[in-house]
Amino acid sequence: MKHLILTLLAGGSLFAASSEINQYMKTLHNEVQQKDPSFKGFDATRGKTIYFSEHIGKRGKMVSCASCHTKDRTAQGENIFTGKVIEPLSPFANPKRFTKVKKVKKWLRRNFKDVYKREGTAKEKGDVLKYMMQK
Repeated sequence: MKHLILTLLAGGSLFAASSEINQYMKTLHNEVQQKDPSFKGFDATRGKTIYFSEHIGKRGKMVSCASCHTKDRTAQGENIFTGKVIEPLSPFANPKRFTKVKKVKKWLRRNFKDVYKREGTAKEKGDVLKYMMQK
């Protein structure tokens, strides 16, 4: 089966995530649970907080994920450092989003470093992905 239905409890939205992404989410979940056995699951609300929180990031500039990706995840964004157009983050507006784990890992790593000046934790990555994949 090429796609599995991932039920997102926050907001009750359904998104057909690739089995590759579903497996990555399970891997992140297991990683968090090894460090914190009481961990119950990823939370879109925490992901939203991560997405909108501002930090002194790349080049000493105050930034958040929304600085480039916009407050509306269904809208096109623009990289504030390069001017490059960024296609919508929401898989509901851009079906190419969240289909390949290699790309997801690359951009999570790069964007956390740009905003937080560090790589995100497994919990942060899972929370952000959960937020991104909800309607």
